[in-house]
Amino acid sequence: MAEMGSKGVTAGKIASNVQKKLTRAQEKVLQKLGKADETKDEQFEQCVQNFNKQLTEGTRLQKDLRTYLASVKAMHEASKKLSECLQEVYEPEWPGRDEANKIAENNDLLWMDYHQKLVDQALLTMDTYLGQFPDIKSRIAKRGRKLVDYDSARHHYESLQTAKKKDEAKIAKAEEELIKAQKVFEEMNVDLQEELPSLWNSRVGFYVNTFQSIAGLEENFHKEMSKLNQNLNDVLVSLEKQHGSNTFTVKAQPRKKTKLFSRLRRKKNSDNAPEKGNKSPSPPPDGSPAATPEIRVNHEPEPASGASPGATIPKSPSQSSLPAVVVETFSATVNGAVEGSSGPGRLDLPPGFMFKVQAQHDYTATDTDELQLKAGDVVLVIPFQNPEEQDEGWLMGVKESDWNQHKELEKCRGVFPENFTERVQ
Repeated sequence: MAEMGSKGVTAGKIASNVQKKLTRAQEKVLQKLGKADETKDEQFEQCVQNFNKQLTEGTRLQKDLRTYLASVKAMHEASKKLSECLQEVYEPEWPGRDEANKIAENNDLLWMDYHQKLVDQALLTMDTYLGQFPDIKSRIAKRGRKLVDYDSARHHYESLQTAKKKDEAKIAKAEEELIKAQKVFEEMNVDLQEELPSLWNSRVGFYVNTFQSIAGLEENFHKEMSKLNQNLNDVLVSLEKQHGSNTFTVKAQPRKKTKLFSRLRRKKNSDNAPEKGNKSPSPPPDGSPAATPEIRVNHEPEPASGASPGATIPKSPSQSSLPAVVVETFSATVNGAVEGSSGPGRLDLPPGFMFKVQAQHDYTATDTDELQLKAGDVVLVIPFQNPEEQDEGWLMGVKESDWNQHKELEKCRGVFPENFTERVQ
Protein backbone atom coordinates (compact mmCIF):
# COMPACT_ATOMS: atom_id res chain seq x y z
CA MET A 1 0.00 0.00 0.00
CA ALA A 2 2.83 2.33 0.89
CA GLU A 3 4.39 1.56 -2.47
CA MET A 4 1.14 2.33 -4.26
CA GLY A 5 0.85 5.60 -2.37
CA SER A 6 4.41 6.54 -3.23
CA LYS A 7 3.80 5.85 -6.90
CA GLY A 8 0.63 7.89 -6.75
CA VAL A 9 2.45 10.87 -5.26
CA THR A 10 5.16 10.65 -7.87
CA ALA A 11 2.66 10.46 -10.69
CA GLY A 12 0.78 13.42 -9.26
CA LYS A 13 3.96 15.49 -9.04
CA ILE A 14 4.87 14.67 -12.60
CA ALA A 15 1.43 15.67 -13.78
CA SER A 16 1.67 18.92 -11.82
CA ASN A 17 5.06 19.73 -13.39
CA VAL A 18 3.74 18.99 -16.85
CA GLN A 19 0.79 21.29 -16.23
CA LYS A 20 3.12 24.07 -15.02
CA LYS A 21 5.21 23.77 -18.16
CA LEU A 22 2.15 23.99 -20.35
CA THR A 23 0.86 27.01 -18.46
CA ARG A 24 4.24 28.76 -18.74
CA ALA A 25 4.45 28.01 -22.45
CA GLN A 26 0.99 29.45 -23.03
CA GLU A 27 1.84 32.54 -20.98
CA LYS A 28 5.02 33.18 -22.94
CA VAL A 29 3.17 32.85 -26.24
CA LEU A 30 0.56 35.37 -25.09
CA GLN A 31 3.29 37.76 -23.94
CA LYS A 32 5.13 37.53 -27.24
CA LEU A 33 1.92 38.15 -29.13
CA GLY A 34 1.21 41.17 -26.97
CA LYS A 35 -1.98 39.70 -25.58
CA ALA A 36 -0.61 39.59 -22.05
CA ASP A 37 1.59 42.07 -20.24
CA GLU A 38 4.96 40.96 -18.82
CA THR A 39 6.46 42.07 -15.51
CA LYS A 40 9.71 43.91 -16.25
CA ASP A 41 12.60 44.77 -13.96
CA GLU A 42 15.24 46.72 -15.87
CA GLN A 43 17.59 46.92 -12.91
CA PHE A 44 17.59 43.15 -12.52
CA GLU A 45 18.06 42.64 -16.25
CA GLN A 46 21.15 44.85 -16.08
CA CYS A 47 22.45 42.71 -13.22
CA VAL A 48 21.92 39.59 -15.35
CA GLN A 49 23.84 41.17 -18.25
CA ASN A 50 26.71 41.97 -15.88
CA PHE A 51 26.58 38.42 -14.53
CA ASN A 52 26.85 36.91 -18.00
CA LYS A 53 29.71 39.22 -18.90
CA GLN A 54 31.52 38.38 -15.67
CA LEU A 55 31.06 34.66 -16.30
CA THR A 56 32.41 34.99 -19.86
CA GLU A 57 35.47 36.94 -18.70
CA GLY A 58 36.15 34.54 -15.83
CA THR A 59 35.87 31.50 -18.10
CA ARG A 60 38.30 33.03 -20.57
CA LEU A 61 40.74 33.90 -17.78
CA GLN A 62 40.57 30.35 -16.48
CA LYS A 63 41.24 28.96 -19.96
CA ASP A 64 44.19 31.28 -20.55
CA LEU A 65 45.60 30.52 -17.11
CA ARG A 66 45.48 26.80 -17.86
CA THR A 67 47.25 27.46 -21.15
CA TYR A 68 49.91 29.44 -19.29
CA LEU A 69 50.41 26.59 -16.83
CA ALA A 70 50.71 24.12 -19.69
CA SER A 71 53.38 26.35 -21.23
CA VAL A 72 55.26 26.52 -17.92
CA LYS A 73 55.19 22.74 -17.75
CA ALA A 74 56.42 22.46 -21.34
CA MET A 75 59.25 24.92 -20.61
CA HIS A 76 60.14 22.89 -17.52
CA GLU A 77 60.43 19.74 -19.62
CA ALA A 78 62.48 21.52 -22.29
CA SER A 79 64.80 23.03 -19.64
CA LYS A 80 65.18 19.64 -18.02
CA LYS A 81 66.14 18.03 -21.33
CA LEU A 82 68.67 20.77 -21.99
CA SER A 83 70.22 20.32 -18.55
CA GLU A 84 70.40 16.57 -19.08
CA CYS A 85 72.17 17.15 -22.38
CA LEU A 86 74.73 19.39 -20.67
CA GLN A 87 75.33 16.75 -18.00
CA GLU A 88 75.91 14.11 -20.69
CA VAL A 89 78.41 16.16 -22.70
CA TYR A 90 80.22 17.48 -19.61
CA GLU A 91 83.13 15.07 -19.37
CA PRO A 92 84.14 13.72 -15.92
CA GLU A 93 87.63 15.24 -15.94
CA TRP A 94 86.42 18.74 -16.72
CA PRO A 95 86.41 21.17 -13.79
CA GLY A 96 83.04 22.18 -12.34
CA ARG A 97 81.19 18.99 -13.26
CA ASP A 98 79.69 18.58 -9.77
CA GLU A 99 78.66 22.24 -9.67
CA ALA A 100 77.01 21.93 -13.09
CA ASN A 101 75.05 18.86 -11.95
CA LYS A 102 73.93 20.64 -8.78
CA ILE A 103 72.78 23.64 -10.80
CA ALA A 104 70.75 21.32 -13.04
CA GLU A 105 69.04 19.78 -9.99
CA ASN A 106 68.21 23.19 -8.54
CA ASN A 107 66.92 24.29 -11.93
CA ASP A 108 64.51 21.35 -12.00
CA LEU A 109 63.32 22.03 -8.42
CA LEU A 110 62.79 25.70 -9.18
CA TRP A 111 60.55 24.92 -12.17
CA MET A 112 58.53 22.42 -10.12
CA ASP A 113 58.08 24.89 -7.27
CA TYR A 114 57.00 27.66 -9.67
CA HIS A 115 54.41 25.45 -11.35
CA GLN A 116 52.96 24.21 -8.05
CA LYS A 117 52.66 27.70 -6.59
CA LEU A 118 50.88 28.89 -9.73
CA VAL A 119 48.40 26.05 -9.29
CA ASP A 120 47.85 26.76 -5.58
CA GLN A 121 47.73 30.54 -5.65
CA ALA A 122 46.14 31.21 -9.04
CA LEU A 123 44.42 28.24 -10.64
CA LEU A 124 42.67 26.88 -7.52
CA THR A 125 41.55 30.39 -6.60
CA MET A 126 40.25 30.78 -10.14
CA ASP A 127 38.32 27.51 -9.87
CA THR A 128 36.79 28.60 -6.56
CA TYR A 129 35.78 31.94 -8.02
CA LEU A 130 34.04 30.33 -11.00
CA GLY A 131 32.51 27.61 -8.83
CA GLN A 132 29.81 30.00 -7.57
CA PHE A 133 28.48 30.86 -11.03
CA PRO A 134 26.60 27.63 -11.94
CA ASP A 135 24.36 27.81 -8.85
CA ILE A 136 23.57 31.49 -9.38
CA LYS A 137 22.91 30.89 -13.06
CA SER A 138 20.48 28.10 -12.16
CA ARG A 139 18.69 30.40 -9.67
CA ILE A 140 18.42 33.16 -12.27
CA ALA A 141 16.74 30.70 -14.64
CA LYS A 142 14.42 29.50 -11.87
CA ARG A 143 13.51 33.10 -11.01
CA GLY A 144 12.56 33.57 -14.66
CA ARG A 145 10.21 30.59 -14.50
CA LYS A 146 8.66 31.80 -11.24
CA LEU A 147 8.11 35.21 -12.78
CA VAL A 148 6.17 33.59 -15.63
CA ASP A 149 4.12 31.63 -13.02
CA TYR A 150 3.40 34.87 -11.19
CA ASP A 151 2.31 36.67 -14.39
CA SER A 152 0.15 33.69 -15.35
CA ALA A 153 -1.55 33.59 -11.93
CA ARG A 154 -2.08 37.35 -12.05
CA HIS A 155 -3.68 37.21 -15.47
CA HIS A 156 -5.90 34.30 -14.44
CA TYR A 157 -7.07 36.16 -11.35
CA GLU A 158 -7.72 39.35 -13.34
CA SER A 159 -9.70 37.47 -15.99
CA LEU A 160 -11.96 35.89 -13.33
CA GLN A 161 -12.57 39.26 -11.74
CA THR A 162 -13.56 40.88 -15.04
CA ALA A 163 -15.75 38.01 -16.18
CA LYS A 164 -19.46 38.77 -16.64
CA LYS A 165 -20.44 35.77 -14.60
CA LYS A 166 -18.29 35.73 -11.51
CA ASP A 167 -17.52 32.59 -9.58
CA GLU A 168 -16.41 33.68 -6.12
CA ALA A 169 -14.98 30.29 -5.23
CA LYS A 170 -12.77 30.29 -8.34
CA ILE A 171 -11.75 33.90 -7.70
CA ALA A 172 -10.74 33.08 -4.15
CA LYS A 173 -8.68 30.10 -5.26
CA ALA A 174 -7.05 32.13 -8.05
CA GLU A 175 -6.19 34.85 -5.54
CA GLU A 176 -4.64 32.29 -3.22
CA GLU A 177 -2.49 30.91 -6.07
CA LEU A 178 -1.48 34.43 -7.06
CA ILE A 179 -0.32 35.27 -3.54
CA LYS A 180 1.64 32.02 -3.35
CA ALA A 181 3.28 32.58 -6.76
CA GLN A 182 4.14 36.16 -5.85
CA LYS A 183 5.73 35.11 -2.57
CA VAL A 184 7.92 32.45 -4.20
CA PHE A 185 9.02 34.86 -6.90
CA GLU A 186 9.78 37.74 -4.56
CA GLU A 187 11.86 35.58 -2.21
CA MET A 188 14.09 34.48 -5.07
CA ASN A 189 14.13 37.95 -6.57
CA VAL A 190 15.21 39.66 -3.35
CA ASP A 191 18.08 37.22 -2.80
CA LEU A 192 19.39 37.65 -6.34
CA GLN A 193 18.97 41.43 -6.23
CA GLU A 194 21.43 41.41 -3.33
CA GLU A 195 23.86 38.77 -4.61
CA LEU A 196 24.33 39.83 -8.22
CA PRO A 197 25.61 43.39 -7.57
CA SER A 198 27.88 42.06 -4.82
CA LEU A 199 29.27 39.38 -7.15
CA TRP A 200 29.79 41.94 -9.92
CA ASN A 201 31.75 44.26 -7.62
CA SER A 202 33.92 41.39 -6.35
CA ARG A 203 35.50 40.92 -9.77
CA VAL A 204 37.88 43.87 -9.26
CA GLY A 205 39.47 42.48 -6.12
CA PHE A 206 39.65 39.01 -7.64
CA TYR A 207 41.43 40.20 -10.79
CA VAL A 208 43.87 42.26 -8.71
CA ASN A 209 44.73 39.36 -6.40
CA THR A 210 45.06 36.87 -9.24
CA PHE A 211 47.41 38.93 -11.39
CA GLN A 212 49.39 40.15 -8.39
CA SER A 213 49.98 36.53 -7.40
CA ILE A 214 51.05 35.55 -10.90
CA ALA A 215 53.32 38.59 -11.27
CA GLY A 216 54.92 38.05 -7.85
CA LEU A 217 55.55 34.35 -8.46
CA GLU A 218 57.01 35.03 -11.89
CA GLU A 219 59.26 37.78 -10.55
CA ASN A 220 60.67 35.55 -7.80
CA PHE A 221 61.09 32.68 -10.24
CA HIS A 222 63.14 34.76 -12.67
CA LYS A 223 65.28 36.15 -9.85
CA GLU A 224 66.18 32.67 -8.63
CA MET A 225 66.63 31.40 -12.19
CA SER A 226 68.93 34.34 -12.92
CA LYS A 227 71.15 33.32 -10.00
CA LEU A 228 71.35 29.75 -11.28
CA ASN A 229 72.20 30.97 -14.77
CA GLN A 230 74.95 33.18 -13.40
CA ASN A 231 76.38 30.26 -11.45
CA LEU A 232 76.33 28.10 -14.58
CA ASN A 233 78.02 30.86 -16.53
CA ASP A 234 80.78 31.04 -13.91
CA VAL A 235 81.33 27.29 -14.19
CA LEU A 236 81.59 27.50 -17.98
CA VAL A 237 83.96 30.48 -17.81
CA SER A 238 86.22 28.42 -15.55
CA LEU A 239 86.08 25.56 -18.07
CA GLU A 240 86.93 27.92 -20.92
CA LYS A 241 89.96 29.29 -19.09
CA GLN A 242 91.44 25.82 -18.66
CA HIS A 243 90.69 24.84 -22.25
CA GLY A 244 91.08 28.25 -23.89
CA SER A 245 93.24 26.98 -26.74
CA ASN A 246 90.31 24.86 -27.93
CA THR A 247 87.79 27.67 -28.04
CA PHE A 248 85.23 27.38 -30.82
CA THR A 249 85.91 29.84 -33.64
CA VAL A 250 83.56 31.28 -36.22
CA LYS A 251 84.24 29.93 -39.72
CA ALA A 252 83.21 31.23 -43.10
CA GLN A 253 81.18 29.15 -45.52
CA PRO A 254 83.36 27.47 -48.14
CA ARG A 255 83.45 29.12 -51.57
CA LYS A 256 82.61 26.68 -54.33
CA LYS A 257 82.61 28.88 -57.43
CA THR A 258 85.59 30.22 -59.37
CA LYS A 259 87.10 33.25 -57.66
CA LEU A 260 85.87 36.42 -59.33
CA PHE A 261 89.16 38.24 -59.80
CA SER A 262 91.03 35.10 -60.78
CA ARG A 263 88.46 34.57 -63.49
CA LEU A 264 88.79 38.17 -64.68
CA ARG A 265 92.55 37.92 -64.63
CA ARG A 266 92.49 34.82 -66.83
CA LYS A 267 90.13 36.57 -69.24
CA LYS A 268 92.43 39.65 -69.35
CA ASN A 269 95.50 37.53 -70.05
CA SER A 270 93.64 35.70 -72.80
CA ASP A 271 92.42 38.95 -74.42
CA ASN A 272 95.81 40.69 -74.35
CA ALA A 273 98.14 37.75 -75.10
CA PRO A 274 100.35 38.53 -78.20
CA GLU A 275 100.51 36.12 -81.08
CA LYS A 276 103.53 33.88 -81.46
CA GLY A 277 106.45 35.63 -83.08
CA ASN A 278 105.10 39.08 -82.31
CA LYS A 279 107.19 40.85 -79.67
CA SER A 280 104.61 43.50 -78.84
CA PRO A 281 100.84 43.13 -78.52
CA SER A 282 98.65 44.57 -81.23
CA PRO A 283 96.74 47.79 -80.45
CA PRO A 284 93.60 47.16 -78.42
CA PRO A 285 90.39 47.04 -80.50
CA ASP A 286 87.64 49.58 -80.07
CA GLY A 287 85.55 48.91 -77.00
CA SER A 288 88.38 47.26 -75.04
CA PRO A 289 89.28 48.66 -71.58
CA ALA A 290 92.26 50.55 -72.99
CA ALA A 291 90.10 52.26 -75.61
CA THR A 292 87.27 53.12 -73.22
CA PRO A 293 86.98 56.90 -72.76
CA GLU A 294 86.80 58.59 -69.40
CA ILE A 295 83.46 58.35 -67.65
CA ARG A 296 81.73 61.70 -67.40
CA VAL A 297 78.80 62.72 -65.21
CA ASN A 298 75.73 63.07 -67.44
CA HIS A 299 73.67 65.17 -65.03
CA GLU A 300 75.75 68.21 -64.14
CA PRO A 301 74.64 70.25 -61.09
CA GLU A 302 74.98 74.01 -61.27
CA PRO A 303 78.69 74.70 -60.69
CA ALA A 304 79.77 76.80 -57.76
CA SER A 305 81.44 80.14 -58.36
CA GLY A 306 84.89 79.61 -59.89
CA ALA A 307 84.30 75.87 -60.33
CA SER A 308 84.61 73.94 -63.55
CA PRO A 309 81.22 73.53 -65.33
CA GLY A 310 81.63 69.78 -65.71
CA ALA A 311 82.76 66.97 -63.42
CA THR A 312 84.89 64.05 -64.62
CA ILE A 313 85.52 60.74 -62.92
CA PRO A 314 88.99 59.61 -64.03
CA LYS A 315 89.68 56.03 -64.90
CA SER A 316 91.39 54.03 -62.24
CA PRO A 317 94.75 52.61 -63.28
CA SER A 318 93.37 49.09 -63.02
CA GLN A 319 90.58 49.74 -65.52
CA SER A 320 92.82 48.92 -68.42
CA SER A 321 93.25 45.40 -67.07
CA LEU A 322 89.52 44.59 -67.05
CA PRO A 323 87.44 43.26 -69.96
CA ALA A 324 85.18 45.65 -71.84
CA VAL A 325 81.98 44.17 -70.40
CA VAL A 326 83.13 44.85 -66.83
CA VAL A 327 84.12 48.46 -67.59
CA GLU A 328 80.87 49.08 -69.44
CA THR A 329 78.87 47.71 -66.50
CA PHE A 330 80.91 49.80 -64.09
CA SER A 331 80.42 52.87 -66.30
CA ALA A 332 76.65 52.39 -66.44
CA THR A 333 76.45 51.88 -62.68
CA VAL A 334 78.46 55.03 -61.90
CA ASN A 335 76.56 57.19 -64.41
CA GLY A 336 73.21 55.84 -63.19
CA ALA A 337 74.09 56.43 -59.55
CA VAL A 338 75.24 59.98 -60.20
CA GLU A 339 72.36 60.84 -62.50
CA GLY A 340 69.78 59.51 -60.06
CA SER A 341 71.31 61.15 -56.99
CA SER A 342 69.63 64.06 -55.29
CA GLY A 343 72.90 65.84 -54.49
CA PRO A 344 76.66 65.57 -54.63
CA GLY A 345 76.74 63.52 -51.40
CA ARG A 346 76.18 60.29 -53.39
CA LEU A 347 79.68 60.63 -54.81
CA ASP A 348 81.02 59.72 -51.33
CA LEU A 349 79.65 56.19 -51.66
CA PRO A 350 80.75 53.49 -54.09
CA PRO A 351 78.57 52.83 -57.15
CA GLY A 352 75.60 50.58 -56.39
CA PHE A 353 76.06 50.95 -52.60
CA MET A 354 73.36 48.93 -50.78
CA PHE A 355 74.06 48.97 -47.04
CA LYS A 356 76.79 48.92 -44.40
CA VAL A 357 77.97 46.05 -42.24
CA GLN A 358 80.45 45.89 -39.37
CA ALA A 359 82.86 43.05 -38.77
CA GLN A 360 82.16 41.18 -35.53
CA HIS A 361 85.20 38.88 -35.83
CA ASP A 362 88.62 39.01 -37.46
CA TYR A 363 88.80 37.36 -40.87
CA THR A 364 92.03 36.39 -42.60
CA ALA A 365 91.75 36.49 -46.38
CA THR A 366 92.62 33.22 -48.11
CA ASP A 367 92.62 34.55 -51.69
CA THR A 368 93.53 37.75 -53.52
CA ASP A 369 89.88 38.66 -54.16
CA GLU A 370 88.91 38.50 -50.46
CA LEU A 371 88.86 41.34 -47.93
CA GLN A 372 91.03 41.15 -44.82
CA LEU A 373 88.80 42.12 -41.86
CA LYS A 374 89.39 43.19 -38.29
CA ALA A 375 86.59 43.27 -35.73
CA GLY A 376 85.03 46.73 -35.94
CA ASP A 377 85.82 47.35 -39.63
CA VAL A 378 82.91 48.92 -41.51
CA VAL A 379 82.28 47.54 -45.01
CA LEU A 380 80.22 49.20 -47.75
CA VAL A 381 78.29 46.41 -49.47
CA ILE A 382 77.86 46.60 -53.25
CA PRO A 383 76.27 44.16 -55.71
CA PHE A 384 78.17 41.57 -57.70
CA GLN A 385 78.55 42.67 -61.31
CA ASN A 386 77.69 39.14 -62.33
CA PRO A 387 75.25 37.53 -59.86
CA GLU A 388 76.43 34.09 -60.94
CA GLU A 389 79.80 34.85 -59.34
CA GLN A 390 78.27 35.17 -55.85
CA ASP A 391 78.72 32.23 -53.49
CA GLU A 392 76.15 31.52 -50.80
CA GLY A 393 77.05 33.28 -47.55
CA TRP A 394 79.46 35.75 -49.22
CA LEU A 395 79.03 39.47 -50.00
CA MET A 396 80.89 41.95 -52.19
CA GLY A 397 82.08 45.19 -50.66
CA VAL A 398 84.81 47.69 -49.94
CA LYS A 399 86.08 48.69 -46.51
CA GLU A 400 84.88 52.18 -45.68
CA SER A 401 88.37 53.29 -44.63
CA ASP A 402 89.87 52.14 -47.96
CA TRP A 403 87.10 53.80 -49.96
CA ASN A 404 87.50 57.11 -48.12
CA GLN A 405 91.24 57.03 -48.78
CA HIS A 406 91.42 55.84 -52.39
CA LYS A 407 87.94 56.21 -53.95
CA GLU A 408 88.99 53.48 -56.39
CA LEU A 409 86.55 50.61 -56.47
CA GLU A 410 88.63 48.16 -58.51
CA LYS A 411 91.56 48.62 -56.18
CA CYS A 412 89.67 48.22 -52.91
CA ARG A 413 86.73 45.91 -53.43
CA GLY A 414 86.60 42.26 -52.48
CA VAL A 415 84.39 39.48 -51.15
CA PHE A 416 83.95 38.55 -47.49
CA PRO A 417 81.92 36.04 -45.41
CA GLU A 418 78.57 37.47 -44.33
CA ASN A 419 78.45 35.57 -41.02
CA PHE A 420 81.52 37.47 -39.79
CA THR A 421 79.57 40.74 -39.96
CA GLU A 422 76.41 42.41 -38.74
CA ARG A 423 74.32 44.91 -40.66
CA VAL A 424 74.46 48.43 -39.19
CA GLN A 425 72.73 50.54 -41.87
